[in-house]
Amino acid sequence: MSVPAIPDKDGSEPARPRRSYDSPVRRRQAAETRERILAAASELVHGFATWDWRGLTFKAVAERAGVGERTVYRYFPTERDLHGAVMRRLEEEAGVSYAGLDLDGLPDVAARAFAALSSFAVSRWTGEYPRQPALVAEDERRRDALVRAVAPSAPDWSETERRMAAAALDVLWHLPSYERLITAWNLDDDQATRTISWVIGVLVDAIRDDRRPDPGSEQG
Repeated sequence: MSVPAIPDKDGSEPARPRRSYDSPVRRRQAAETRERILAAASELVHGFATWDWRGLTFKAVAERAGVGERTVYRYFPTERDLHGAVMRRLEEEAGVSYAGLDLDGLPDVAARAFAALSSFAVSRWTGEYPRQPALVAEDERRRDALVRAVAPSAPDWSETERRMAAAALDVLWHLPSYERLITAWNLDDDQATRTISWVIGVLVDAIRDDRRPDPGSEQG
């Protein structure tokens, strides 16, 4: 059955509507283009002098990937979508995942995160934390994952006590903590990583042994 022609308003020969179709070739090309964009964006982030993604724009990514800005928009409708996808890519590259994070695996995940730092051009990780939505969302994801990791080993703790324990783990896993061990204490990368992994292990043991944070003057 043929597709009916649609008469043109100017009376010229009617044109038939284009058929939308999908194919393995098109899907492969689309996947390759998306990968090309993400690879270019990852390269840009690795080259930033600070952990600030204001320079990760559609224009900058398009130029690095060798595609038009509209092509980038086609795969990532908003800048937050682009930044979020890049963050997930960086996590994959580092072998870091918050899915199913538990206390036993925390030292290893933190070690992988620290090991990936050498691939970035960032000279200092301290200072004001960037407020780009994707970076804020990443920090929230990590904190939520830590609270979930603590909960099974502290079922009788209050929500505040579990959050205090998760907060302590977050401080240990925080990049400025790692950087201070290197800059102020002159530890090398391996020593700094082993130091933090050791202290995380001590805190994990305290959680498992039901040694709660001092409630102090907390009421209720």
